[in-house]
Amino acid sequence: MTEMLDKLKEVEKRFEYLNSRLCESDISSDIEEYKSIMKEIKSLTPVVEKYREYKKCEENLTEAKELLDAGGLEPDFRDMVQEELKESTAAAEARLEELKVLLLPKDENDDKNIIVEIRGGAGGEEASLFAGVLFRMYSMYAETKGWKTEIISSNPTELGGFKEISFMIEGEGAYSRLKFESGVHRVQRVPETESQGRIQTSTATVAVLPEAEDVDIDINPTDLQIDTFRSSGAGGQHINKTESAIRITHLPTGTVVECQDERSQYKNKDKAMKVLRSKLLEAERSRQQSEIAGERKAQVGTGDRSERIRTYNFPQGRVSDHRINLTLYKIDSIVNGDLDEVIDALITADTAEKLKAAEQ
Repeated sequence: MTEMLDKLKEVEKRFEYLNSRLCESDISSDIEEYKSIMKEIKSLTPVVEKYREYKKCEENLTEAKELLDAGGLEPDFRDMVQEELKESTAAAEARLEELKVLLLPKDENDDKNIIVEIRGGAGGEEASLFAGVLFRMYSMYAETKGWKTEIISSNPTELGGFKEISFMIEGEGAYSRLKFESGVHRVQRVPETESQGRIQTSTATVAVLPEAEDVDIDINPTDLQIDTFRSSGAGGQHINKTESAIRITHLPTGTVVECQDERSQYKNKDKAMKVLRSKLLEAERSRQQSEIAGERKAQVGTGDRSERIRTYNFPQGRVSDHRINLTLYKIDSIVNGDLDEVIDALITADTAEKLKAAEQ
């Protein structure tokens, strides 16, 4: 407790220094320092505000104790002070618990844009249709958050599904909200092509990658093989008569990315490079984490795209997340982008595990 309070005092001191620095005349000439300070103030503000709420509760608590210790209070006033003591004690304890959460190490990627890849798995055409359902679900969720969705590449099927589709979601906090979506999603429903009404189980895999910035990873241009080709739609029909689609191969790792959504070859190359950076950065992080024993113990799931994480059962109208044993009977609203209840439960479970690990 003492260690945490000492840390909070230092955080508040740092917060006050940064605000005073903003008032100094020379700050306006250094844009980079100004941006850096504003970013740090934004990250410290929730902690400092909660810490000040805690200090106010402690002041009320101390005042109530002093009044009761002094004695000689009228019965009605004494009852009121005892109630104040009780409420302030509960409030102070609640603020401390909230501060423990706020002081947990932040995921450096939480505020980043994301690249999402969805691939149809087991189940043939039905799996491709389910991949389309997931793409629509995430697109609608992004819309509710005011985020922008942009397709990078897709391999559509004639029935309206996707063998695979990759897209970017741009918006503050996108990774923090959707980072637990990586893994195998399973659907159980009667396919439209099924004449006898039998339920089929199909799967699709989802990978969520934080967008890598230029400074995150260095790519040697000589390590890249860049090919152009024509974009094609469902059934092999050309949707673009010029070779504007781009395929980039990172020769040292064999990583291949494609972008064919834009008519401009330059724009497709720019998008493809964003995907490549993110994939290489994610591979490096995975390698580092696998070398650190227990690195992922305080997380919900591993983020591995081979891990089955969720089942969407249409006949029963339910969605079950297997990592936290959560079942909700609101499948229609969930596949229409109402994901907050699921995501909030995953974040809460992840936070609880991290708190538990921090206390050990």
